[in-house]
Amino acid sequence: MADDAGEAGPGRATAATPVKGRKASKAARRAQLIEATIDSLAKRGYAETTMADVADGAGLSRGIVNFHFESKENLLIATLQHLADEYVGHWEAAVTKAGPRAADRLWAVVAADFDRRVCTRRKIAAWCAFWGEAKSRPTYQALCGARDDKYQQVVQGILAELKAEAGYGYAPEAMALSLCAMLEGLWVRLMMGGTRREAAWAAAVDDLVATFPKHFGYEGPLAG
Repeated sequence: MADDAGEAGPGRATAATPVKGRKASKAARRAQLIEATIDSLAKRGYAETTMADVADGAGLSRGIVNFHFESKENLLIATLQHLADEYVGHWEAAVTKAGPRAADRLWAVVAADFDRRVCTRRKIAAWCAFWGEAKSRPTYQALCGARDDKYQQVVQGILAELKAEAGYGYAPEAMALSLCAMLEGLWVRLMMGGTRREAAWAAAVDDLVATFPKHFGYEGPLAG
């Protein structure tokens, strides 16, 4: 680490090391508590989750939870923010990696919904717990709504490109709403145990093939 004059300062370099360690420890503890909150939401639901449950699930003292989050509401907001950031970052990376073709990007964004990194029963159950509270909690509504709006806008733009390429008769905005609702419904079925992840992905593929026959086959986007 350099001092204010741009030269090495041995004393400050020595002091910096434990600061970095404390910061890393704080971030690790927060992440540990957020994961324990997701577990509790999946197991107990929103109303029955307590800070004591989270502390016990994380294997930490209850004072640690209070130190990092101060209240149950702060802990839950941080957990929802974590889930939203993870979800958005995941599908955005998938779309970027897919490249410029609209069909490749739509396939990627739909496939991302069933990737194990975001599509697990515990995470979906946590999402559903927050969705159930969003109507009466403006902060949750804003976080969930921002995630959904961004996703739907990107999907709508891709669908407009597919329509221009193949002359489909749908309205992109309505089709984006329909596609997003279908994906959300599959997540609910997964959370309820009504189907398995592989079967849900297969159902999504069926929908893509039936709706966009000029762009998709069962193995993925068509060449051309």
